Amino acid sequence: MGFDVQFGWSGTITEVLLGATKAEGGTRSHSYRIGNGKTLPFLENIPDSSAPLIALEICDNPKYWSPIVLAYCGDLVNDCGEWAKAADSVYGSDMVRLYLTSTRQRDFSDIASVGKTVDNVLSKTHLPLIIEGSNEPKIDSEVFLKCGEAGQGERLLLGTAEASRYRSIAAAAMAYNHSVIAQSPIDVNLAKQLNILLKEIGLSRDHIVIDPYTGSLGYGFEYSYSAMERIRFAALKGDADLAMPIISSAIDTLTVKEVRVAEPALQDDIAVQWEFTTGLSAAVAGAEIICVRHPRTIPLLKKAFLSLKSGKNAAGGQ
Repeated sequence: MGFDVQFGWSGTITEVLLGATKAEGGTRSHSYRIGNGKTLPFLENIPDSSAPLIALEICDNPKYWSPIVLAYCGDLVNDCGEWAKAADSVYGSDMVRLYLTSTRQRDFSDIASVGKTVDNVLSKTHLPLIIEGSNEPKIDSEVFLKCGEAGQGERLLLGTAEASRYRSIAAAAMAYNHSVIAQSPIDVNLAKQLNILLKEIGLSRDHIVIDPYTGSLGYGFEYSYSAMERIRFAALKGDADLAMPIISSAIDTLTVKEVRVAEPALQDDIAVQWEFTTGLSAAVAGAEIICVRHPRTIPLLKKAFLSLKSGKNAAGGQ
């Protein structure tokens, strides 16, 4: 085990593999190994070290999505496969996060359509894929198993496991060799407890990514930042139950009051800046994957990450 002389840290963040290339048994254009950090973000003096990954969030039923994003993306939102394709070829995202919002309607039962949706997205984009399943425990098992089966060999990241509902998603992940997002409500101890529960039923720690929940800037983000930072500190000090990569998605960023009450001509710009600032702060706190919904946020974050890696002012290039 290594030892950081400057800070006295001895722990290392567990490496998690996301996506699988043809050589790795999948069809993705590339895969990512996240984690393996030995200090705080942007402090490692490693020229080729990776910046946080950026995942563009899309959905299969735009009825549940931000009108700002729908207006910006236009007809793309009516075909999540084409939307996913644009995430790579047009918007420059590193990953795609697919929300199966169609499953969130009352009495949803068309499980077969879930597999078709995943197949469609996987065929249109070669980026590694994150899938956010249902929020309904009654259909969790069927939805996650269908997602796992459709993405077999692709090393998906499936979400979301919570303390009250984690067995179904863990079973799908273990059956088809995928990883799991473990989400807890901005509490370090609860994050640790959930990781322990997942490991106790057989999910290995190199298949777990922590989501400590991200509140939007000005709406609880300071608590999220503190939780992420404390998780990273504990991991670096040697707590193996918290030594997993972190994912951050501030899903309410584009609907905060400051965006809603802004003049129509300014709403888009304000929404992007709100999402950018929240995402950048989450990366500084320790998140290895930053999820965004507005495509314009992606180049801003990428430029900021490069600036931080080079020691420059990240806000200067906006």
